[in-house]
Amino acid sequence: MQHVIFEGLPAAGKSETLSLLARFYPQSIVVLPELVKDVATRNEIDIFSQRDRLTEAIVAEVPRRKEHVERAIASGKLCLEESHLGVHLAYAKAFGDKGFIDAYQDIASALPQPDAYVRLDIPIELSLLRQEARNTPSFFVDKEHLEAMLTALQRWHIEHLTNLIAIDADQEASSFLAEAEQMLGLEYMSADAPLDDTFDIILLLGRPAAGKSEFIDFMKKTPIAQRARDYHIAPFEALDDFPILWEKCVEDDLWESMGKGRLYSRRAEGNYAITNSDMWEFLIRRLSQQVSEIISPKGALAGKTLIIEFARGGSRGYTDAFSQLSPEILKRAVILYVSVSFEESWRRNVARYDAKRKSGLLTHSVPRAEMEATYGIDDWFDIAHDPHGTITAQRIEVPYATMNNEPESKDPQILGPRYAAALDELYSLWKRRQPR
Repeated sequence: MQHVIFEGLPAAGKSETLSLLARFYPQSIVVLPELVKDVATRNEIDIFSQRDRLTEAIVAEVPRRKEHVERAIASGKLCLEESHLGVHLAYAKAFGDKGFIDAYQDIASALPQPDAYVRLDIPIELSLLRQEARNTPSFFVDKEHLEAMLTALQRWHIEHLTNLIAIDADQEASSFLAEAEQMLGLEYMSADAPLDDTFDIILLLGRPAAGKSEFIDFMKKTPIAQRARDYHIAPFEALDDFPILWEKCVEDDLWESMGKGRLYSRRAEGNYAITNSDMWEFLIRRLSQQVSEIISPKGALAGKTLIIEFARGGSRGYTDAFSQLSPEILKRAVILYVSVSFEESWRRNVARYDAKRKSGLLTHSVPRAEMEATYGIDDWFDIAHDPHGTITAQRIEVPYATMNNEPESKDPQILGPRYAAALDELYSLWKRRQPR
């Protein structure tokens, strides 16, 4: 996400939350204050008795706010904004402010649309209690108008098909903040975290159950400064083409239930087998689209790492995948291939499925014949002859390392050195490729 707007009842904690996030994540976020309150305070406007003057000031301020949002996004940081004009429209309807209702139609599309709206959810009674406690009568809103505002705001979100995420703000402060941090993908890092020595993009490859998801889980649980120092991975986002594939199989279920033919897959012992060979190219091109959207803004990967996970089998699986990825991805990428034999991949897949026996990204399994047909062989070692080096894809030299992940281990004391050895070698190759 690049742009998120916080909303909520008065005294829900919007200003306080954004202030804390700005203090602890200055390298990751830019916080913009509430436009309406900022304009009213700066121009000494009474928000209740001087509605027409307030509307004029808001309309005049919109171009500057647009510029501030765009500048924040262009910096590569996450833009967090307090409240939005949809909220002010809801208040205008609650207070019968026809002037702003009419003006809103002209300025509604002037501001950039956020990726998500986050509502800090509290009961109206708690809002009233907190408003009294903070003792700011010039901004106090009573119960009747709050109820009318919420009704209008809910209608606004429905009409605009917004991505609205609610966080319970009536809970212990530490739990609330942790939920907000997780939702925004923020991880605290000390000022001495060596983020200049981290990868931009890692293509994380290997057979199913080779240990790719476990690698990501290990990195998530490693403190940022240590992860950057020992593994050259900054605060990261992980993308995987499996959710795209699963969605297509679920869509096939719907087509089948409608009496139509399946397009991509067939059922296979409670799971799916892919019947349309074009699906593999579709998946890599769709994944490439998603990645390109993330990395295209200037500075998008400053102090960040993107991990792209996928598996390919067959005599040209990885060769074809690399030919279909965007060159802009390959120019910034390294490849870590997590190596296990097919028999080990099958054993782990069965053990994983037997242990959980429920749906989820770490529990999918297919019949052996189907898995062997898809992943029995792959072309990785035809492409990458040495334990580490570079491969050429679309005339681009991409550093790689092959990491042997057998025998299986869940011991961090074993996995840590195993990961570090592969990533250190990979980082040396990557730095040599970077322009001086």
